[in-house]
Amino acid sequence: MRITVLDHPLAAHYLTTLRDRNTEPAIFRPIAHKLTTLLAIEATRNLRVEHQSIQTPMESTVGALISECAVAVPILRAGLGMLEAFVELLPDVSVGYVGLERNHETAIASAYYSKLPPDLGGRATFVLDPMLATGGSAANAIDKLKDAGADRIVMVCIVAAPEGVTLLNDLHPDVRIISAALDRQLNPVKYIMPGLGDFGDRLYGT
Repeated sequence: MRITVLDHPLAAHYLTTLRDRNTEPAIFRPIAHKLTTLLAIEATRNLRVEHQSIQTPMESTVGALISECAVAVPILRAGLGMLEAFVELLPDVSVGYVGLERNHETAIASAYYSKLPPDLGGRATFVLDPMLATGGSAANAIDKLKDAGADRIVMVCIVAAPEGVTLLNDLHPDVRIISAALDRQLNPVKYIMPGLGDFGDRLYGT
């Protein structure tokens, strides 16, 4: 399976807090933000830069500045919990939204909303969804992005299941997957095990 899993003690610490059933929304939200920041740093590793001559207080040197306007696309609603970290790191980022609702009986996602920035071709586009379970929602969102011209897509999640990774590898082999964890499996109702429950419910206290 093609997936990059963060190997960092801070990521492991934050993820453990998110997994704990006793973590309340008031703690869950800032910890999710911190963990997403670590994921965003890894996900943006391949952003294009341009070199520029500058003058430090000591001497002239050549530095690097990001030279592209990236795109962040959270999958509603849980993906909104990951958006702020990307906006903080990339103030010029364009933001799109894809609304997908999963049928809890069939585990199949259906789209109810889509709003994407124009001119996605050639721009780094980050799909944000904390739970990559079956992969159906992610694949659906990526289909929409590719239809809109996106061709440099990175899937960013907090927890992934092997089933979801395999599906994305098969349907979208060009898409990089960045996650804080690759968990064991899905249970019979398509929840990730050991997972952390329903991310959106825990984020918003619903």
